[in-house]
Amino acid sequence: MNPEVWSAVDQYINGLLVPSDPELDAALEASAAAGLPPIQVSPPQGKLLHLMARMLGSRNILEIGTLGGYSTIWLARAVSPGGRVVTLEADAKHAEVARDNFTRVGLANVIELRLGPALDSLPKIAAEGRGPFDFIFIDADKPTMAEYFEWALKLSRPGSVIIADNVIRKGGVIDASSTDANIQGVRRFNERLAAESRVCATEIQTVGSKGYDGFALAVVTGDPH
Repeated sequence: MNPEVWSAVDQYINGLLVPSDPELDAALEASAAAGLPPIQVSPPQGKLLHLMARMLGSRNILEIGTLGGYSTIWLARAVSPGGRVVTLEADAKHAEVARDNFTRVGLANVIELRLGPALDSLPKIAAEGRGPFDFIFIDADKPTMAEYFEWALKLSRPGSVIIADNVIRKGGVIDASSTDANIQGVRRFNERLAAESRVCATEIQTVGSKGYDGFALAVVTGDPH
């Protein structure tokens, strides 16, 4: 097995279960044309997020890390009528591309994009009483993942689901001596997740067109406050 096979299998899955979508394809094309890094979730992963949010009947979704808004669109399509997605993005160029993508697909009234460092935005969201969120997706800078998880807990309720992306790092996560700040950030997150008694959590290794990585999934089981 190799990355070429993983990508071919993703294409096979897409052909059967995640067919080409003009609106999502346009969002990817706009992101590429603007020079954004191609690090968004894959189509099967995007649909997985969509299905999980739908299963929860989510009306209030928080995303930490917007990029070009590809995963945001998947999530916004999942919210119940009257629901909202709040997405946080630190890079102004990324935010501009994402906003254009949201307008193009007719979801600008469902998605609220907040520009600025997430650790600045999250306390403001809490102070405004915007939570609790039913579904929280963490897909931003890895050195700060543990802090994002702390805020996700504060903004959740029993039954909320927290998903974090890129938690395996091509297997690098097992290297305690790594000097890579991303790996050390994920390790801190994983250790914090394992120590948290208010959630029930697991992690799944993934392979596909995005390479070898993984998701963390946590269900809030206790009072997060």
